[in-house]
Amino acid sequence: MIRACKFLLRPTVRQAQALAEMLRDHCSLYNGALQERRDAYRHALKTSITYGEQSAQLKEIRAFDPERQGRWSFSSQQATLRRLDKAMQAFFRRVKAGQTPGYPRFKGVGHFDTVVFPKDGDGCRWDSAPRDTQTRVRLQGVGHIRVHQHRRVKGRVKTISIKREGRRWYVILACDEVPAEPLAATGAIVGIDMGVTHFLTTSDGTHVENPRFLEASADALAEAQRHLATFPKRTKRRTKKHRAAARAVAKLHAKIRRQRLDHHHKAVNELIRDHDVIAHERLNTAGMTKAPAPKPDPDSDGTFLPNGAAAKAGLNRSILDAGWGLFFGILANKAESAGRRVIPVDARNTSRTCPECGHVAKENRVTQAKFQCTACGFTANADHVGALNVLSRAGLVLCDAA
Repeated sequence: MIRACKFLLRPTVRQAQALAEMLRDHCSLYNGALQERRDAYRHALKTSITYGEQSAQLKEIRAFDPERQGRWSFSSQQATLRRLDKAMQAFFRRVKAGQTPGYPRFKGVGHFDTVVFPKDGDGCRWDSAPRDTQTRVRLQGVGHIRVHQHRRVKGRVKTISIKREGRRWYVILACDEVPAEPLAATGAIVGIDMGVTHFLTTSDGTHVENPRFLEASADALAEAQRHLATFPKRTKRRTKKHRAAARAVAKLHAKIRRQRLDHHHKAVNELIRDHDVIAHERLNTAGMTKAPAPKPDPDSDGTFLPNGAAAKAGLNRSILDAGWGLFFGILANKAESAGRRVIPVDARNTSRTCPECGHVAKENRVTQAKFQCTACGFTANADHVGALNVLSRAGLVLCDAA
């Protein structure tokens, strides 16, 4: 299996300054390579420059600017050029598919936060002993940086990434050949229904409350954003107060992300520990959070009819705050490591189908929380009904597989 470990770095003041310079110089390399591709396409008869051609120029670039480009790892600079090449390939793929193209943009120094070292030992070396809880990572041009290793690294370290989040620095280790650690069989199977009132409801009738981390921090976040909005949007030089206001907003968002991630890990651990098979709805979160299309008024040019966009925006915000996609990703990874099985099933009409008689009708869902079958009169919690139907559909999948 392939897994990633993320550890907090504890650099000195000089090391933090060197890390910031490393990001700045890689950002400059990225923007220069993007500018070269743009100029070649515009002025040289739509000529496309490949990654191989730009990578071949690295030796000359490093020799021309040894202070900024020559001090860093050659392989990490190649990884930065590959990052641009992937962005260009994705752009052309979207153009061919008729989607919104989204041409790659130039990166600001404050928005280029990751440098990748493709191979352990080439410009970056992970120094770790099995009994160490505080180890070090060696970076070319920076030195040995202390790492807060809160758990053991399993498998073989392949790639190493250095990432900046606000004022914190992290090292991310991508490891392969990670051994599985299967848990003891329980013989239990469960279906789960995702929601916004309750984060999830199991087929056993257990509700996991939705913590709504974004809503809980909404007042503090709004105040920080109002303070940031008082500064001019376009200035040549960002002031110290402006940078502090931007960091305050970023710090709140980072806290919300960490809270959401911690909640998801704990919820998944409970499911994995108590069940051999976990079934969930196959949800299209991107489609569910899409803004409604405008409705032109046929009687008046240039005006539009009400389309419920305001109400839909609130629902979209709640869905994104719940983070269902992140939860399902964590569930799949932990289930694979623990030897459990995850079954995604069709989500259509799970909360409108009666688990007793199988009658499907929109009217069965009386309210957000109440289900009452119009055919047989069965009454239950709507989220619990959805989880029961998810479990039933997973049973059919298991029977077909057998």
